[in-house]
Amino acid sequence: MIDGKILIKGATVLRAEGTVDVTDILIDGDRIAKIGRCDEVEGATVIDGRKKFATPGLVNAHTHASMTLLRSYADDLALMEWLNDHIWPIEAKMRREDIYWGAALAAVEMIKSGTTAFADMYGPCMEEVAKVVDESGMRGVLSRGLIGIFDGDEKLATNVALYKEWNGGADGRVTVMFGPHAVYTCNPDYLKKIASEASKLGAEIHMHMNETLDEINGCLKDYGKRPFEVVNETGLLELGMLAAHCVHLSDDEIEIMVEKKVRVAHNPGSNMKISSGIAPIEKLIDRGLTVGVGTDGASSNNNLDMLEEIRLATLLSKVSTMSPLSINALETLRLGTLNGAKALGLKEVGELREGFKADIVLWDMSGADWQPNYNPISLLAYSASSTSADTVIVDGKILMAGRQLKTLDEEKIISEFNRCFKRLTD
Repeated sequence: MIDGKILIKGATVLRAEGTVDVTDILIDGDRIAKIGRCDEVEGATVIDGRKKFATPGLVNAHTHASMTLLRSYADDLALMEWLNDHIWPIEAKMRREDIYWGAALAAVEMIKSGTTAFADMYGPCMEEVAKVVDESGMRGVLSRGLIGIFDGDEKLATNVALYKEWNGGADGRVTVMFGPHAVYTCNPDYLKKIASEASKLGAEIHMHMNETLDEINGCLKDYGKRPFEVVNETGLLELGMLAAHCVHLSDDEIEIMVEKKVRVAHNPGSNMKISSGIAPIEKLIDRGLTVGVGTDGASSNNNLDMLEEIRLATLLSKVSTMSPLSINALETLRLGTLNGAKALGLKEVGELREGFKADIVLWDMSGADWQPNYNPISLLAYSASSTSADTVIVDGKILMAGRQLKTLDEEKIISEFNRCFKRLTD
């Protein structure tokens, strides 16, 4: 990683107000010091921004990073069959090193596709994911996935330990939340325990909510109420919640979400693949809720390509509302940048604005999919491949330049990852 000053010269810049112009960006330390013409700055690392589109880094609002190990392991299945018969049994065999190398491969994939921050929920050894965040230079909002149906108190203790050890770690790039998995794996009493422990620490909540009709029907059968109605009685929503999926919502639940300022992680690719349904994100946005976009895990998506994901989000919204005006190109990019940052509770992230954190991606506009260049915002939203990501900067440090990773050893990671994969599946 490179510290100090960085001067990006002559880039096409997506400014915070949504305008585009050709100008310079000066980074000083971890901040954007200036957007505008700059003369040569003594001691600065100069990056040629010509034919590059500078945007905020993409923010993956919901994923399970170490599930890269299970990519293509079990496809074309309903959610509960997928979880119970395939995913949970092999996850029970995972070791600490599997979590580390799975997350490391995810970091490689995310950086190389322009993602600078991600919200991750997974099982044991989440401190290994925190180490990957530290080493890679990315931002991570991490939570221990809490399943209360067995060893719930022990799992909760590990989330407490993760918070105490890592919240604010990696020079402030790690945030720790608490991660109750879902209403169907955490009964109300357990959710109240989680709320109590998280409240003591001032931690927020990351939880799967209202993903499938089976989840809704099971909740109605068990508790006579819908998931958000159950969770609202546990104290969790008072702490601040990042709610993943939110596909099947009643009007009463939306009212709860608005009242409690729930932030939503929309996962269109995963929801489509598992046939969960279509989240009503335009309706949620119209009610003033913050909606970001996540890939979900690589075993249910099956990639961590946020550019593809925000494209799916806008196209799915257009077809589900029967309106081509639903979520325009600029709004599409904001789903994956500023809105995602807000959904994760990140401050001064998600816009190219003086004084904000220097989390920047330079997209190479020289490829065929960028021609003709009438509108770079539209091209990035609807046309460009994520392999256009040329340079990635987080906190003022260069993580990738010219498609070459600077903080991670891709070859070693792939080798170690495949060693873990082979042991798991032998």
